[in-house]
Amino acid sequence: MSTTHSGTPTFVFVHGSGSSSFMWTTIQRELALRGQRSLAVDLPGHGFDAQFPVPYQAPQQLDRLAVEPSTLAGVTLEDNAAAVRTAVERVAEHGPVVLVGSSLGGTSISVVANQIPELVDRLVYISAWACTTLSNPVEYMGEPEFADSLLLELAGMNIGDPMTLGVGRANYRGADRDQLTRLHTALMEDRSETEFLAFLNTLQPDESLAAMTGDARLHPDSGGRVRRRYVRLTRDRSIPLAMQDRLIAEADAATPGNPFTVHTLDTGHAGFVYQPEAVAQLLLE
Repeated sequence: MSTTHSGTPTFVFVHGSGSSSFMWTTIQRELALRGQRSLAVDLPGHGFDAQFPVPYQAPQQLDRLAVEPSTLAGVTLEDNAAAVRTAVERVAEHGPVVLVGSSLGGTSISVVANQIPELVDRLVYISAWACTTLSNPVEYMGEPEFADSLLLELAGMNIGDPMTLGVGRANYRGADRDQLTRLHTALMEDRSETEFLAFLNTLQPDESLAAMTGDARLHPDSGGRVRRRYVRLTRDRSIPLAMQDRLIAEADAATPGNPFTVHTLDTGHAGFVYQPEAVAQLLLE
């Protein structure tokens, strides 16, 4: 098990695919109101370093967007983990660190926990990829537990050839009503269209393929020793509940002496950002 440090913790948040540190704003605000420290990391090429090509603007030029080179091409999982590790190493000087990842952010926090388990007091996965037996999310996406994911029905939102671009490029600014409805259901069917569109407009189009295909397995003899929690999202249509439960079960089997503490929220894949009080309470328990 990891060493437990004394003092007030710092919560370090890691976003998912196509997102940025902004997604954690509501939860950070709630934690601040409760007197808690937090830091949200922008992974390489995200946040204010994100690329929004001119053909992505309005009016869109989808033929040009399909071939526009991406600044995220070649960014690896190791690059993402390095950014998170730098943040953890700095804030660890001030006390214990709780490392929180959502969705694809789970891969980065696992790698960091493998590298510096002595600096991480707790891992928290919020419907995030906690890989154990398979290396990465792409491998898990071919498994039966992922078959009900609505992400598989959203290929029409993709622009360009991912293998040529080196990234998955989604047109989040498209106005196809059917595609928007499907994405709404996939991300947060329990929230209003207004809330969904507000969240959607915080996303960037590109996400690195290399970051999604690196080895993100949590190692039993290093990161697997860190105390961990998993927050299941029962209405998640992106990472289905069956897949979340499989990830939990595999990790517990690999480190039976350090199982997940499991919590459940009745919301969708990104809907938890609209439940900051509930999330903050889980983090502080």
